Amino acid sequence: MKTKNTCPICGGTKTQGTTTFTADLGFGVVVVRNVPALVCDQCGADWIADETAERLESTVNEARQRHRQVDVTAYVPA
Repeated sequence: MKTKNTCPICGGTKTQGTTTFTADLGFGVVVVRNVPALVCDQCGADWIADETAERLESTVNEARQRHRQVDVTAYVPA
């Protein structure tokens, strides 16, 4: 029986951790480190909560306005 903490990809266990989020803006790349996520302990797949994704969207939009080729930042909770 699979639970909500079972990875649908490999069957491993999803545990609270962090991941690195990247977005290609066409003219550059945004990298956000230390993003809270559920991470599979077996295959490394990750799942980001909706509220975290909304904050990431704001971070990407801010980086888009700066128009840098590479923008690396740490995740900052709202």
